[in-house]
Amino acid sequence: MTIFAVMCAGIFPLIHMGRPWFFYWLFPFPNVAGVYPQFRSPLTWDVFAVTTYFTVSLVFWYIGLVPDLAALRDAASKRWQRVVYGILSIGWRGSAIHWRRYEKVYLLLGGLSTPLVLSVHTVVSFDFAVAIVPLWHATIFPPFFVAGAIFSGFAMVVALAIPIRKWYKLEDFFTDHHLDICGKVMLATGMLVCYGYFSEAWMAWYGHTLYEWGTTIERAFGPYWWSYWILLFCNLVVPQILWFKWARRSPFWLELVCISALIGMWFERYVIVITLTRDQIPSSWGRYSPTMWDYATMAGSLGLFLFLFFLFIRYLPMISITEMRELLPRKQGGGGGHSIMENAP
Repeated sequence: MTIFAVMCAGIFPLIHMGRPWFFYWLFPFPNVAGVYPQFRSPLTWDVFAVTTYFTVSLVFWYIGLVPDLAALRDAASKRWQRVVYGILSIGWRGSAIHWRRYEKVYLLLGGLSTPLVLSVHTVVSFDFAVAIVPLWHATIFPPFFVAGAIFSGFAMVVALAIPIRKWYKLEDFFTDHHLDICGKVMLATGMLVCYGYFSEAWMAWYGHTLYEWGTTIERAFGPYWWSYWILLFCNLVVPQILWFKWARRSPFWLELVCISALIGMWFERYVIVITLTRDQIPSSWGRYSPTMWDYATMAGSLGLFLFLFFLFIRYLPMISITEMRELLPRKQGGGGGHSIMENAP
């Protein structure tokens, strides 16, 4: 999901450049005029952060799939399937040295990708925090964006997993206990996000900055007031139902909360950007009204994500075969040549 989302997200900076055919000017080498990119620009920071995130996520995902691809290669009935899966499994034979190297690399990549989650969304928040725009220039943004990323990320995971769990009869793999844990994580990160909203409003009032407080009032009671209150309702009010265990274990209510969180996080970005159409100079005031191209771009990005995701669950194991085997007792088919499998409970 991370990989496909980053692929969709990478389209938007190209659109916003105005001249997307010069996208390579953002890379750290001089262009045809001998000019390097401006390393003080957050746009350049984004390129480094997002490409690093995508590369590490892709390698981590692929390395985890190698034993499963070998299992698909061995079980394939058609020659072209054996050829394709054989190439992708890069010569995996399941020997002890293969397992030892696999576990070592997988652990290192896992340790490397964990701080990347913090660094990438922190850099994305710097796009706003290093500006001097009221309510953007805030030190709360880095942890605020990290919490929001985990909140919306878990919401997307569960929003996709619940219908797939139902359609593919995966209740034995993705149990109510897992739903319960995801609900707790969403509740915790949702409260952190709402603390960020409270901190923004509090510091604007407490700081006695005319422009900060004016922008806050504009958000809550200006022409786009409805988007701000939808944001608070979806991200603050609706997730409170997750305090109850019956709601966390109910696929219906958890799906409802997840969809609400995704809508709320979308409106958060809308509020951050669109409410600035009315700033401190009345002569520059304007109103934003989405055109058919805005709607088409949004629908296209959602369609691209779902298209790639459905291709994945069609042709690759959506649940790791190897990790499921590790959890099985030997008498049920677990075990084999893998050191962890041999010690399975």
